[in-house]
Amino acid sequence: MQKIKAVLFDLDGTMLPMDQDAFTQGYFKLLVKKLAPCGYEPEALVKAVWHGTKAMVMNDGSKTNEAAFWDDFTAAFGEEARRDEALFREFYEGDFEKARAFCGCTPKAAEAVTRFKNAGCRVALATNPIFPAVATQARIRWAGLRPEDFELYTTYENIGYCKPNPDYYREILRRMDLKPEDCLMVGNDADEDMAASTIGMNVFLLTDCLINKSKKDISAFPNGDFDALMRYALIASA
Repeated sequence: MQKIKAVLFDLDGTMLPMDQDAFTQGYFKLLVKKLAPCGYEPEALVKAVWHGTKAMVMNDGSKTNEAAFWDDFTAAFGEEARRDEALFREFYEGDFEKARAFCGCTPKAAEAVTRFKNAGCRVALATNPIFPAVATQARIRWAGLRPEDFELYTTYENIGYCKPNPDYYREILRRMDLKPEDCLMVGNDADEDMAASTIGMNVFLLTDCLINKSKKDISAFPNGDFDALMRYALIASA
């Protein structure tokens, strides 16, 4: 392996410890509480948000994920629902902060970013871009970091792909002017994050909050906790 020039970190379950199901349930309860008084039936709202999320995951780069979500959402509730984009933004700027209670925090996340930067590596946040920037920035802060700690972080406004689509990773490479072999992708999802290996990126599977829905043999990937990550990176870059 050649020297690593850039490290791409996943956020949820990687830099920000969490039980994905507990976070999702708590997040939806907060969203419903905000929007139900505005006329959204809770079950229909949750179903539409999930469907819009699927539209983002299936996006082919022809439009932003933001556009993919709202095109799908308005297909469910009518074009007049676009006026409620402001309500969603108000939610993410306000009540979404309460979702912090459904997450943990580890100082090792910020320590890893600092150590890689001190070693001369560029650092980006390759979080699945299904949230707006304001929500992504909040979750970065919950992890004990700052948005400006990252050269690039993906949000639903600034990209038209999602994991595990290899084109998501290719787009990050294009924007950072990097080759796959220059990069190390660090994440906790054996499917979404380790998909970076299919285009030639180096990968490391963080196992603290492991997600492995397809029951992959994780021994196929370098894996472990943050301490193991730093040992691996040190050896790999030697």
